[in-house]
Amino acid sequence: MRYIADLHIHSHFSYATSKASNLQGLAAWARIKGINLLGTGDFTHPGWLKQLKEQLAPAEPGFFRLKNETTSLALPQISPVALPLRFMLSAEISCIYKRHGAVRKVHNLLYVPDFASAERINSVLAGLGNIASDGRPILGLDSRDLLEIMLEKAADGFLVPAHIWTPWFSLFGSRSGFNSIEECYGDLSPHIFALETGLSSDPDMNRLIPALDRFALISNSDCHSPGKLGREANIFDTGFNFFDLRQALRNPLSEGFSATIEFYPEEGKYHNDGHRNCQVCVTPTETSKLGAICPVCGKPLTVGVLHRVMELAERNKPCYPPGSPNVHSLIPLPEVLGEILGAGPATKGVIALYSRVINRFGSEFNLLLNTSVDEINRMSPVLGEAVSRIRMGRVIRTPGYDGEFGRIRVFTEGEQAELTKGPILLFA
Repeated sequence: MRYIADLHIHSHFSYATSKASNLQGLAAWARIKGINLLGTGDFTHPGWLKQLKEQLAPAEPGFFRLKNETTSLALPQISPVALPLRFMLSAEISCIYKRHGAVRKVHNLLYVPDFASAERINSVLAGLGNIASDGRPILGLDSRDLLEIMLEKAADGFLVPAHIWTPWFSLFGSRSGFNSIEECYGDLSPHIFALETGLSSDPDMNRLIPALDRFALISNSDCHSPGKLGREANIFDTGFNFFDLRQALRNPLSEGFSATIEFYPEEGKYHNDGHRNCQVCVTPTETSKLGAICPVCGKPLTVGVLHRVMELAERNKPCYPPGSPNVHSLIPLPEVLGEILGAGPATKGVIALYSRVINRFGSEFNLLLNTSVDEINRMSPVLGEAVSRIRMGRVIRTPGYDGEFGRIRVFTEGEQAELTKGPILLFA
């Protein structure tokens, strides 16, 4: 079965998340996006775990369905195509600890096939810190030891290092990370078989590093509100169950891991180096010339993802083994429609148009990935042109830095000005 999976999300029990990040809200938006499988996120939180147990029922092995599959509309007057939707138990742990004389801050994702496994893990973690304070708990726990706990308490589960390049909280982060998998996970490193690349990097960047060749590279939204689901995701073509998904990640060249859906990495908020307070955004080369010091205030620059990748890179161009998953770099549809209308993606007019487009094409991913440009042109030639350019990578990139999201545009300023007048804006 071909299906799309977003395996890193957060519930309303996590810090700075939308109240709509409940199971019903997540399900409603998953159908709009065209997603078949969601990680639950936050199974370590007692309140969220209680809701998961109350509202989910077993489906395919290791997957769960909503007991009440009648969800409310995420947006007014929107009717996406009905898709089978399943959930997979997942959680993110913020591990903060000292190793090799430095403070390390690494986020790790846990995936398990059943509630009993989740509860066994939770019983251990509850003795190490407060797992009820945040959906993504902060624990003084070495990443290697977290992996050991998972292997002992949930033998069928697996651990994935989260957003591995983020400066502050990740495996390779410039502010608190390591230079290799083995430095972080030690003797248990062979049990790591997948890495989450994060919004600010893409497979092309990661495939410059030979040490990452053996790993599946997954992409997820890490969303804190349901409308952000699927800004990155994964496409599988395998059995629709936990164990076949796990096997596809163990053997990404031959077991049905088909593709990833990516941000253009420049849109990620840590792609370039810089200092947001001073609005300074610089390339790795410029950072070296500046001695990594902000030229405005004299404070250290935040070294971004591109810089860290280049520090560890041993190739001049990415190397993909035969059978590697495909890569689809996309711009979220509300941003595309906002550019066409000359308005913000959350404005009333853009949301109304977004609903019309979803009603016409069934889901966001069906439009962006599967629908022919000729068919899109019958609704709107300008939208057809935008989708064509996105698929070919003909986009205009303004990189993000130091926590500031970048911007990816389809049209030049002159073209956008022309789009805002005349019949070109008509959507049939």
